[in-house]
Amino acid sequence: MHKTLCLLGCLTAPLFFVSASNASSAPAPVGFDWFEYSGRNPIAFPEPAPGEFRNPILTGFYPDPSICRVGDDYYLTNSTFAYFPGLPVFHSKDLVNWKLIGHAIDRPDQLRYEGLRVSEGIFAPAITHHEGLFYMICTMVGSNGNFVLTAKDPAGPWSDPYPLRFAGIDPSIFFDDDGRAWIVNNDAPDGEPLYDGHRAIRIQEFDHKEMKVLGPRPVLVNGGVDISTKPIWIEGPHIYKRDGWYYLSCAEGGTGPGHSQVVFRSRVVTGPYVPWEGNPILTQRDLDPLFPGAVTCVGHADLEMGPDGRWWATFLGVRPYDGHASPMGRETFLLPVEWTEDGWPTILPDPAARIPLRAPAPDAVAHVTDPELPLSGAFTWRDEFTSERLSPAWIMLRAPKETWWRSDHAAGRLWIEPRAATLSGRSNPSYLGRRVQHAHFSAAVQMQTPGAAGVSAGLVAFQNNTHHYYLGVQRSSDGVSLFLERVAGPQAQSERVAVVSLPAVSEIGLRVVGDLDRCFFEYAVEPGRWVVVADGLDARMLTTAVAQGFVGATVGVHARLEP
Repeated sequence: MHKTLCLLGCLTAPLFFVSASNASSAPAPVGFDWFEYSGRNPIAFPEPAPGEFRNPILTGFYPDPSICRVGDDYYLTNSTFAYFPGLPVFHSKDLVNWKLIGHAIDRPDQLRYEGLRVSEGIFAPAITHHEGLFYMICTMVGSNGNFVLTAKDPAGPWSDPYPLRFAGIDPSIFFDDDGRAWIVNNDAPDGEPLYDGHRAIRIQEFDHKEMKVLGPRPVLVNGGVDISTKPIWIEGPHIYKRDGWYYLSCAEGGTGPGHSQVVFRSRVVTGPYVPWEGNPILTQRDLDPLFPGAVTCVGHADLEMGPDGRWWATFLGVRPYDGHASPMGRETFLLPVEWTEDGWPTILPDPAARIPLRAPAPDAVAHVTDPELPLSGAFTWRDEFTSERLSPAWIMLRAPKETWWRSDHAAGRLWIEPRAATLSGRSNPSYLGRRVQHAHFSAAVQMQTPGAAGVSAGLVAFQNNTHHYYLGVQRSSDGVSLFLERVAGPQAQSERVAVVSLPAVSEIGLRVVGDLDRCFFEYAVEPGRWVVVADGLDARMLTTAVAQGFVGATVGVHARLEP
């Protein structure tokens, strides 16, 4: 098999070690018997009644949603930054229940991930469909720049990226009725920026046959709705056509608490565009973020016609437990779009209205949980590694150059090869994580203790390379040494929070429990008899409120060579 296809087996096919370091002199891989994640919402609220749905529709680190409809089917994708595989593709029939069907970036050689910070990489994709072909346009920040992918089947395979030679971020493609295609995106304004965060929305024709941009790139929006107020970070643009009007919908105000969605319209696709006097059409920036069940930072919306014949909006939002912090990061929400009598779309017409956590559904739907990858509500998910393929829940940091993991489905065990790459670096460490989807969560693993000296393995709670915890196990001269390592600062320096000496054991259980802003770590040498290693630790460092950046937290398993 071609090397690239072998590496594609990372999360889809039976896995076999191909690492050059997997020689007889290399330490043996470490075995993991099962992994269990459990989570619940920070506040209790009733389950959706018949005909209702639960917000968010995708919980935990699924930001910047983009959606398209093909017949009666809906497809959605999100930003994935430096995680691999990238650009998940979800499918739904009702806009509420979603299933992951593939990734547009699932081959390590499609994009250059080397050296990326965790919050660089894949920003704000946009998915669309035209004449039997799916298009995914995106920006690879810190690497490839802007590019477009195509696929006949949204489940894949997707093409290699076609590079697009223009600057800026957040591109999307609009196909007009006359067959012409246009790209709009965030870029610098004409001349020198007038203030920090001064950006513009530009448009350029796109030759979708030759996969290249054409002609000039004029500015459609300079700064935002009203440049005299110094609006920041106009971005995430999409064009829609309705009743002879072209609508340009954009995020404005930055992706933090000031985030909002605004709309402009024109009779001509290339403008000029006039802003609606009722902007913003969606925001929560003037509401108390400490209100129970508050959703903040909302924006980056994409609109589509629902199965009920109404327009609907997917958008990102944050559910903070203290007004600022959330380990889930930015999640995907859903709300209907209302149209004013004079033809303007609005997502939340009342500026005092809060994002509802329960709302009437687009159609008669029942809440369906995908056991392979639960996406909303409270749940417990367990992987006993009995499948030939790894669960789609697992992701890794950056694209691998070698296959350092193996799913031994016959034995019900995941094997991970210890390597020198660290969580604090910018390469591809031996770490498989899954998204944290709740502010109250736990993650536990049963594993084999490493058999070789100089090897550690264990459980990780990860935000980025400068903010994470690692509960590791390694052989000592007279038994087993258990340590809790914390990295919490811009220099990515590690410290040992706790060290526990244990007699020689062949297996051990490890667990992390997150409880809003606190977390604690435990171990068990006998099933179910958990012993605290450290408690009352800072869990806010697992959020962007402390760590900065754009990603949510992940938890998972790791093995490394000790220095």
